[in-house]
Amino acid sequence: MILAPSILSADFSRLGKEIDEVVSAGAQWVHVDVMDGHFVPNITIGPLVVKSIRSATKAYLDCHLMISDPDRYLEAFAQAGADGITVHAEACVHLHRTLTRIRELGCKSGVSLNPATHLSSISCCLEAVDLILIMSVNPGFGGQTFIDAVMPKITEAKNLAAGRNILIEVDGGIGMQNLGMVLDRGVDVVVAGSSIFSRPDPGAAVREMFAVAQGRKS
Repeated sequence: MILAPSILSADFSRLGKEIDEVVSAGAQWVHVDVMDGHFVPNITIGPLVVKSIRSATKAYLDCHLMISDPDRYLEAFAQAGADGITVHAEACVHLHRTLTRIRELGCKSGVSLNPATHLSSISCCLEAVDLILIMSVNPGFGGQTFIDAVMPKITEAKNLAAGRNILIEVDGGIGMQNLGMVLDRGVDVVVAGSSIFSRPDPGAAVREMFAVAQGRKS
């Protein structure tokens, strides 16, 4: 399991310290939720914050652009230090071109699908995809409840990626109560926000999640 704590739920007054806590506890990625108040009903952070995070950690920065017209900002996030950039299929006019551009900028390319979006929307772009992000909540806010109806979609995404070097990531409402269920579907990358950063000790939450993952393997 690759664990990607989402800083959307972190305490921004001590962001660097909280990132250090979860990375020291074993989290390999840091998930950065970028929202514009247009594609989703919330506004979060931009390239300047990503640049600051980059200077504070060597962890993989998993930048999830929940924004309209993401092509305008790909270069800015790449220059800020993003390792991977994920865009929403629903927000891209020419998805294949966008994914190809992300790779040209030296980043891993990801495509995200909202709960109601069918996987067929990305079937023609798979050769340009490094990661498929399945949203298990409607994007825009942290702390939402996992939508159980997306479970078959996770399996379908895993089957679609079979034989290709594509990671499957799931984001939204994942905690100790359903982590094992998600892992049993073959998910590679787990995004968790409030279930980690709402705890008094985020590092302990990370270690508990890895213990669950290890238990599923043994």
